[in-house]
Order: sequence, then C-alpha cells, then structure tokens
Amino acid sequence: MKPLPRTARASIVCAALGAAACALPALHPPSPTPWATAGLLAALYALCELPARCRVLGRTVGGSFFPVLLAAALLLPPAAAALTALPGGLLARVEEPPAGWRRAWRAASTALAAWAAAHAAGALGTGTALGTAGGSPDMPRALLGALAAALVFCLVLTALDSGIRAAADRLPLRAAMRHGLLGRALAPHLVHGLAGLMMGVLWRSPHGPAAALLVLLPMYLSCWVFAQYHRERAAHQATIRALVQAVDIKDSYTRGHSERVGHASVLIARELGMDGDRLDTVRFAGILHDVGKLGVPTRVLRKDGPLTPEERRIIELHPEYGHEMIRGIGFLDEARDAVLHHHERIDGSGYPYGLRGEQIPECARVVAVADAFDAMTSTRTYSRARPVATALAELRRCAGSQFDPRMVDALVRALDREGWQTAVTADDPGAQVPAPRAPGPLTAKTQEPA
Repeated sequence: MKPLPRTARASIVCAALGAAACALPALHPPSPTPWATAGLLAALYALCELPARCRVLGRTVGGSFFPVLLAAALLLPPAAAALTALPGGLLARVEEPPAGWRRAWRAASTALAAWAAAHAAGALGTGTALGTAGGSPDMPRALLGALAAALVFCLVLTALDSGIRAAADRLPLRAAMRHGLLGRALAPHLVHGLAGLMMGVLWRSPHGPAAALLVLLPMYLSCWVFAQYHRERAAHQATIRALVQAVDIKDSYTRGHSERVGHASVLIARELGMDGDRLDTVRFAGILHDVGKLGVPTRVLRKDGPLTPEERRIIELHPEYGHEMIRGIGFLDEARDAVLHHHERIDGSGYPYGLRGEQIPECARVVAVADAFDAMTSTRTYSRARPVATALAELRRCAGSQFDPRMVDALVRALDREGWQTAVTADDPGAQVPAPRAPGPLTAKTQEPA
C-alpha cells in the first residue's frame, strides 16, 4: 500500500476542520436549523450511499448521489446543508486504502461544497422562491438559484479534487487541474441541480416530503445507468492496458510505442473531423496495432541481424495474429480491421492481403501513418530518432505509394499546431545510442520503415 504523503494528510485535516467550522453553527442553540428537514435529508443521503458498501450491490450501484445534497442547499441554511453531507460522506464506499483518510476527505469535501452551494442559493433568494405550503413557487428565480447552486457545488468539488490530487500524487497544481473533473462533471451536476430543485419544490408544496421522495427513484436509476457506463468504459481501458503491457514486455525495444501511435492516430483523426466513439476506435486501433507480436517468437522479434525469408514471413503474420486475438472483444469491432490492415500500402504492395487505395479501411490508413511516424521519431538502442521535420518529409515522399496523402497532410497540420514529444523507448533510457546505421537488410526491429 502506497503511504499517503504528509501534504495530502495535512490537506485532509484542513478540509475536515473547515467542514466542521461550516457545520458547527447549525448546532448552536440560537440557530434556526429546521431539524426535521435536515435530519431527513441527511438520512436520505446516507441511505443512498449505503448500497455501494454492499459487496453485491456495490458492483452495480454507484455513490455520489448529489441531488439530495443540492436539495438541502436549496431548503436549508448553509451550516445545516453542510451537516447533511457528513453522515453519507463517512459511509461512502472507497475503492483503495487508506479508507479512513478517504472517507474523511469525502465527507469534508462534500460538506464544504454543500455549504458553498447553499450560500449561492441563498444569495439569489432561492429559499423563498421555492414557495410555501400555501403559495406557488417563483420558478424562474428558483431555477436560477438551483443552477447557481449546482455550478458552485461542482466548482468547489473540482477545486478540492485538484488540490488533493496535487498533494497525493505530488503533481503541479496546474497539471492536477488539467486532469480534474470539471469537464466531465459539470453536466451531471447541473442535472442533479434540477432534480434537487424538483425535490425542493415538492417538499414545500402541500404534498410535503413524501412527494419529494418520488424524485429520487428515477434519479437513482439514471445514476445507476451512468455508473454502469463508466464501469464498462473502465473495463475497456483495463483490457487495452493489459494487452499493451503484454506487448511491451515481449518487445521491450519499442516500449511506449503503442501509446504514442494511439496518440498520433487521434491527432490525425481529429484533423479529419472524427469525434466521439469513432475517435475512441482510432485510438484503440493505434494502441493495439502491434498486439499480434505476442504470437511472434521472441527470438525472431528481438533478432538484431537480417531476417531470413522464413523469419520475415513470420513477422508479417503479426497483423493476422492481432486480428484473431481481439476477435472476441466486442467494442473493438472497427479497430480489428485497422490491426489487420495497418501494413497495407496504397499501391497494393503491402501485406497481408495486398489491398490498395480505398480498399484499405480508413482507420488502418490512419494507423499506418501514425505507426511509421513514431517509428522514425523514436530513439531506440539500435538507431537514433530522425527529427520530426525529416520524418514528415519522408512521409510526404511516400504519400500516394505507401501512405494515404490525406492522412499524411492531416498529421502535418496537427503537428504544426500541437507539436510532438519524442521519447527513448529502449530497455535502458540512459543507454548510449549508436549513430544511425546505413539502410540494410530488413531485421526484426526495422521491419516497419517509412
């Protein structure tokens, strides 16, 4: 178990003290805390977090059920809203140790976010806009307050998450913020804010809290679907990582090559206007293009000298091996074609089937350019990297014969805008790299020249 850095523990202690300071006024005797409402909302939030603690339900039900906290931010004073977050935060499921520190952080961060959201809602008069048992709500003002509360809630959680990530992983704050949750979390939090608004309006209506609870079921189902989507996506990523790590272990001379080909493939695809699932497909194809090397004997794969005709035929089987290896993985349907055909050439002289031009799948034409580019610009133990400009010139020279000119042009435009980070991919990054060798017979490690 990796120990939690001292700065991370200090951050958690500070957050816990801050949350306590925010919640304590609710316990002060003169405080106008509506204990019936606060207690019920705190119990509801804790109840929504409990299924995730169950070994069976925890695999399918996600936590982070924030509509209840946002309803509390609309219905309660800030101190009471912070108090409602504490029981559920302390009961929340944590995936990794140390569990105590993580639960303390979860409780403190959600309490601080609820407190800030309640202040935002109060500043816009949302509490009175929700109406009372004898009056109708002022929906435009209530909607504005709910959205403001959800936005503040999301911003506070994102800022706190970035801070603890920087402390725990010893990252610069700017780098931690780039990996923060704002982009992915803002839309769900706004939806949670609308659900919190519905709960608040029904809570203040003649129907009372019982009617407000009806909002929870559809929201809980939607959270379950959202959690299932992210679990499935995480499983996909884990599958890809496992396959790539296996290739890197077997062919250590090109360690990191797969990830860089995936990145270059995405640059090309974006330039061509691809997005969404298609972009994921191209990235997966780039990362897995060499997975078939797992079926190539290690003695052939790591051979330094020229390959015999028989060894070359074995090497040229790796696209077919890769295609077969991932045949049963449903989410890699189109990526399989790219794995199979990324060594085809536009003029028809490639392998394994000698396809030409538009017969070659578009995804495979993208990966072919990305693969050749990284092979030329990566420093390895047996050759120095070529400068990016030289590699691009070589790609242009081969455009129309080996590579699709559209893909080459797209890579050139993308690199002009974003640049490229080359890397050493040898077993020992500190090894002395020899001067480039003159072109010679094909070897196992030079079997993908531009």
